[in-house]
Amino acid sequence: MELKGGVGRNDPVPLTCQDGNASIARAEEQTVSLPARTRTMAVASAAGLGRPRRWAVGLAWGLWALAMLGLAVVPWMDRLIIRAGRPDLAAFVPGSVVGPVVAVLSATMVGAVLASRRPRHPVGWLLLGCALSLTASGVISSYVTYGLVVRPGALPAANLSARVYGPLIYLSLAIIGFILLLTPTGSPPTRRWRWWGRVSAGALAVVLVSAMVAPGSLDPVRMSVRGPLDPLCYGGALRAANVLAQAVAVLIILAGGGSLVVRYRRARGLERLQLRWVTLAAALTGVAYLAYAVLLALGSRLADWISAGATTFLPLAAGAAILRYRLYDLDRIVSRTLAYGLLTVLLGLGYAAVVLGLGRLLGQDSSLVVAAATLAVAAAFQPARRRVQGAVDRRFNRRRHDAARIIEGFGARLRDQVDLDTLTADLLAVVDQSMQPTQASLWLRPQAPSGTAGVTLAQQRT
Repeated sequence: MELKGGVGRNDPVPLTCQDGNASIARAEEQTVSLPARTRTMAVASAAGLGRPRRWAVGLAWGLWALAMLGLAVVPWMDRLIIRAGRPDLAAFVPGSVVGPVVAVLSATMVGAVLASRRPRHPVGWLLLGCALSLTASGVISSYVTYGLVVRPGALPAANLSARVYGPLIYLSLAIIGFILLLTPTGSPPTRRWRWWGRVSAGALAVVLVSAMVAPGSLDPVRMSVRGPLDPLCYGGALRAANVLAQAVAVLIILAGGGSLVVRYRRARGLERLQLRWVTLAAALTGVAYLAYAVLLALGSRLADWISAGATTFLPLAAGAAILRYRLYDLDRIVSRTLAYGLLTVLLGLGYAAVVLGLGRLLGQDSSLVVAAATLAVAAAFQPARRRVQGAVDRRFNRRRHDAARIIEGFGARLRDQVDLDTLTADLLAVVDQSMQPTQASLWLRPQAPSGTAGVTLAQQRT
């Protein structure tokens, strides 16, 4: 007997059971039937459908190439700044370059893939816009530093570029909020959120233009050292306009996170599976930035690498959710990550204990200590992996653990069960408890002469 099917309620995966004359089939292989009392929601919007057009593919990868070109311009400008005798003002320094560069690379790559494969979906273009805003802000930073601080007057329109520097940063932050608002379907979760998107986009445009044209002074030296987010870089009405633009960008991000919560609570079926990727990315991003703050306070060099990892989670999760890549493997990924993380810690502690224990008896320089510790860890790997994986499944992936236990129990009863009616009910119960389909039916075709009508037994769950 062979069982095939996805584990999880409303999974749109065919379910078959073949045993010569018996078969179990899902009533609908391509669509999901929900109970009448459950409100249905559209999962896939028209934004993600259709064959990609050539102009969309060319434009997406053209924007990717433009972002890569911008990344190449920044170190070239740094060389000019260093040759002018101001290496302290270079943008690409070891303590702060990894995070922004990785953010641009991940956003452009995922955005180009999404925009070329789903040209009507706005998230891919928003990711490209966010990456281009970050790249342009890096180029303008070096341009302003060289044209206003290192060699004043050497570059044209440097003062105007300094006014654009800050709004580009605010724009990239606001785009993150719109990405959260539109992931994964390409449209806001409700009509009210659609109005919020329009109002916030209009307000953002007004405050960005105000931050560029408002009267006031600007301190290029402080901007080169502290960045455009420091309000003290500006004076007069220009400071108020930039502070207001920062507040609007942060508000859009917070609202985008709130829309994800609303969408997750209303989502069903495939859309809920898509949102689990984004939820996991949000959790990992929060943990990564918390670790970044701690390491930064301690002065560790790992802080920059942690920030780089944190910038990749959201683009990758959005791409996986929209392209529906391995939606049904998320529980397995989380379970394996926890299991192998705990296993690594336990085996590392065991190895250290064996080395320290035998080191006192045989001496620290003895090769037998390392050999014995390695053999002990190798021997304990498989038993420890099974125990840790079982503990993780019982605690964090209960559905998979229960499904395996139910199927194992059914296999034991199958060897002794001969009553067909009892076996039929037991088989349907096992399928319902382990795979949780919306509808399950069992057709039995007895061995009968040709032309004789078969007997059909069916049981449905709604």
